[in-house]
Amino acid sequence: MIVWRRNCNGMISIFSENGDFPTQKPSNMKTIKYTGALLLIVFTSVILTAQERETIPVSLEKITESVYQINGGQGANGGVIIGENEVLVIDAKMSEESVNQTIEAIKGVADEAISYLVNTHSDGDHIMGNRYFPSSVTFVAHKNCRDDFFKENFGRESDWDEPEFYPFTPTLTFSKNLNMWLGKEKVELHYFGAGHTTGDIVVFHPEQKVAFIGDLYFNGRPQLIHSNKNGNSFEYVKTLTKMLDTLDAEIFISGHSDPVGRDEIKKHIQVMVERQSKVKELVSQGKTLEEVLGEFDKNESRLVTSIYNEITEQDAAQSTENPY
Repeated sequence: MIVWRRNCNGMISIFSENGDFPTQKPSNMKTIKYTGALLLIVFTSVILTAQERETIPVSLEKITESVYQINGGQGANGGVIIGENEVLVIDAKMSEESVNQTIEAIKGVADEAISYLVNTHSDGDHIMGNRYFPSSVTFVAHKNCRDDFFKENFGRESDWDEPEFYPFTPTLTFSKNLNMWLGKEKVELHYFGAGHTTGDIVVFHPEQKVAFIGDLYFNGRPQLIHSNKNGNSFEYVKTLTKMLDTLDAEIFISGHSDPVGRDEIKKHIQVMVERQSKVKELVSQGKTLEEVLGEFDKNESRLVTSIYNEITEQDAAQSTENPY
């Protein structure tokens, strides 16, 4: 008997009852049945895979009176802050379709035009959509984030310096803090230091106590540190701690999670510190990277590798400075 199974990746596998393909040549009738069944299975597989790959349309989730989270579409979650006379968007999705859906969704809750788009950092799922927004929009980011726009990333050359895309790179940058006014609505942009990258910022609405933090928080998976963009897990801990000490935010909105409160951020910091302590101890025992990774779950390997490299590189630098 021929049976089919769908694996965790959505692919269809065909087996005989004993786990192998049949070796005897079937009769014509059986051949027709098997061929028909195979075609049906392939067709079903294509439909299921297409359904799984369908992108959820963009929608706005109201957080407070004038603050919304942007969900769905291609790219990370973003945000909208509606002022008296203008609108500020946080992060840009990735595709033209998702940007068009974002703009239409904003029209459903605000009559004001989009004046500003703030990139929380330089990852593609937060910035690629810049190029599909109106050219009248002012793009804002930390200066390190803007620098990253033009750097090679994972072996892929940047195209942001091409004439058609350059106008959609950040033209308003800052180093530490920047206050923006949407009429009477004050929005604060803060840079607390390196973390996920070296250009992560926090967009804070002080009156409504909502902070947009990009990829400085992940829920249900280990924190991602982009070492290739000079992100650093130890600086990350300092950055988030400083954020909590500085801002009285009650709601934190990130690129890949539902909104969370202060307790969740504190717990996230503590989990990072515990991982760092464990890696430090293993390194002090002379463990290799492969041995260290064996002490953690597979989904932690990328973060643990970053932590291991940070520790061993710092130890090597200290040995060079103090050879005796």
